[in-house]
Amino acid sequence: MNQTTPLVFAAFFGAIMAGPLMAQTVEAEAEEMAPVPMVELNLNDFLWEKRPVVVFADTERDPAFIRQLELLEERKDALAERDVVILTDTDPEAMSELREKLRPRGFMLVLIGKDGDVKLRKPFPWSVRELSRSIDKMPMRQQELRDSRAEVLGTDG
Repeated sequence: MNQTTPLVFAAFFGAIMAGPLMAQTVEAEAEEMAPVPMVELNLNDFLWEKRPVVVFADTERDPAFIRQLELLEERKDALAERDVVILTDTDPEAMSELREKLRPRGFMLVLIGKDGDVKLRKPFPWSVRELSRSIDKMPMRQQELRDSRAEVLGTDG
């Protein structure tokens, strides 16, 4: 069956907490990742809350698509920690909003920032380590890390 298969691999969580509590929170959120029907998806729903990673393919049997999902599954905790939501689209005939906006050709991985701008496009699978490095270099992520350190230390920055 060649249908659009959206998957969401993240849950919403509040302020980042320190120590074991933070690890438990991220672990719990990684476990809560559940599919969401494409009809319910709108990139604007994620603005300032999540970093969408969109995985496109012309079919769910595309080896690059399968490998990408395996790579993402291996490190769900790192994705949840960075407020990532994974969206997939394997039905080019449906011309979803994501396809119309991002115009993929075959397999494509797209990282979108919390501000809604495309930050990265890759025509091949990327590991969570590589994605995490790209996200961690973003100014908004740097600010999130500073804010979480200040919160842990009980200072204003």
